Amino acid sequence: MRSDTAASARIDTAVPSPARIYDYYLGGKDNFAADRAAAEKALSVVPQGREVARGNRQFLVRAVRYMASRGVTQFIDLGTGFPTPPSVHQTAAANLTVQPRIVYIDNDPMVTSHNQALLIGSPVAAITVIHGDIRSPGQIFARQELWNAIDFSQPVGVLFVAVLHFIPDEDDPHGSVRAFCAQTAPGSFLAVSHITSDGTAPDVTVTIRDAYRTASAPAVFRSRAEIEDFFTGLEVVHPGVVEVSAWRAKSSQLPALRILGGVGMKP
Repeated sequence: MRSDTAASARIDTAVPSPARIYDYYLGGKDNFAADRAAAEKALSVVPQGREVARGNRQFLVRAVRYMASRGVTQFIDLGTGFPTPPSVHQTAAANLTVQPRIVYIDNDPMVTSHNQALLIGSPVAAITVIHGDIRSPGQIFARQELWNAIDFSQPVGVLFVAVLHFIPDEDDPHGSVRAFCAQTAPGSFLAVSHITSDGTAPDVTVTIRDAYRTASAPAVFRSRAEIEDFFTGLEVVHPGVVEVSAWRAKSSQLPALRILGGVGMKP
């Protein structure tokens, strides 16, 4: 594994982290009291929140599997969090006859350090871990580790799964997506999942926003139209932007917290 140098930023365990909150939803152990308190506040209005998180994880698995079936062998996972199984590299490796190349990028120093230690010497994939902030794509593209790992003349699977809803409009999340899509070759894919205000009860929206108010990133709800805008210039794969549990899967789940997801291809 090629890796970034250890993140030097101080890890403040008193400030909830979206990655660690998500880890708690998924039953992980890489979280602290502040993360658990924020998660439990969200779960108070979305009791099935753990199932929602698992449904989003399964969307990621199906999206990677779909991209691999279309010949994609390299993936950039932005806002990685902890690579809970089945991870991007495990899913890609299970669906390819060649060793995939994976770049995991997150701005949480604890996530970066954890992933560097956990993923060293992976037998199934060539993995690079980078400490970077997707709000500053230019800084990420300036990293030689990225260019060593990814051949941008070939199709790439770019994954913005459950991360863009932590970026407020003033930090231009659409610009971040455009920057990565612009760098990739034709035949590349973009996957996005995002919490939505459409169909989510107002009290749920208010409570979740409040739960993340003291976290290192806010919770930002967007409409279906705003989420679909992330796919501008791409050919959206059937069935379009839908509930993540229903993307290329049979599901009647309609949770209190709606998460929409989709995949687009660069023509």
